[in-house]
Amino acid sequence: MPDRIRLDGRTAVVTGAAGVIGAATARLLAARGARIVAIDRKRDEAAVKALPASAEALAITADVTDEDEVEGYVRAAVDRFGSIDAFFNNAGIEGEVKPITQYSLETFRKVIDVNLVGVFLGLKHVLPVMLKQDKGSIINTASIAGLFGSPNIAVYSASKHGVIGLTKSAAWEYTGTGVRINCVCPGMIDSRMLSTIIEARGRHAGINAPMQQDKIVERIPARRLGQADEVAAIVAFLASDDASYVSGAAYTVDGGRTAA
Repeated sequence: MPDRIRLDGRTAVVTGAAGVIGAATARLLAARGARIVAIDRKRDEAAVKALPASAEALAITADVTDEDEVEGYVRAAVDRFGSIDAFFNNAGIEGEVKPITQYSLETFRKVIDVNLVGVFLGLKHVLPVMLKQDKGSIINTASIAGLFGSPNIAVYSASKHGVIGLTKSAAWEYTGTGVRINCVCPGMIDSRMLSTIIEARGRHAGINAPMQQDKIVERIPARRLGQADEVAAIVAFLASDDASYVSGAAYTVDGGRTAA
């Protein structure tokens, strides 16, 4: 059965493209016909090499917390492809996994810089391109940790609460234009980040990682961890015309965890 949601001829910019969710999303967007601009702070061509052979793609090394570099990747995308039609504003880090009283100010600022300032800078510099076109879809990466409190990842949680607030406010600011702004809130996705959090939380609680993961899965109605491809599918929908009446939304991709 042919894929109904197509993005032929559109340009999609993906930050955090070397991560599991960024890479899965870049692959799916490319498979649906989009040209890909893959942004990551590491010089890593893997995300582009994993795309379909027919995909047009550009890999750019950039730090999402550096305004000059954000301006640079936006300009490079437009210079190469002429437009930015979809923007997956996705780069993020978990930071340290420990109680607030043990958290360093340096790491606090780093988490906020990447997870929230990076999203803000992406919005600031991609929005003018889309407003000039009078069309475009921006999808920010938040988390279910942005919907409720979580012990030992308070700073990560605070940053993701901020992403949701920024998304909703930006959607209101640009209502009536051709630009839509939404966010995705992944739950427990099988990834390096989740493994790091599980292991660190287990150490704090005196529980080994496999037992900690079992406890987490028990609290998920779907009774399993999510896959990056499942997040990518929601991003691809939000990037498409099928989501033409969707703006200011926070889509949970969590196996029912926030409904439990």
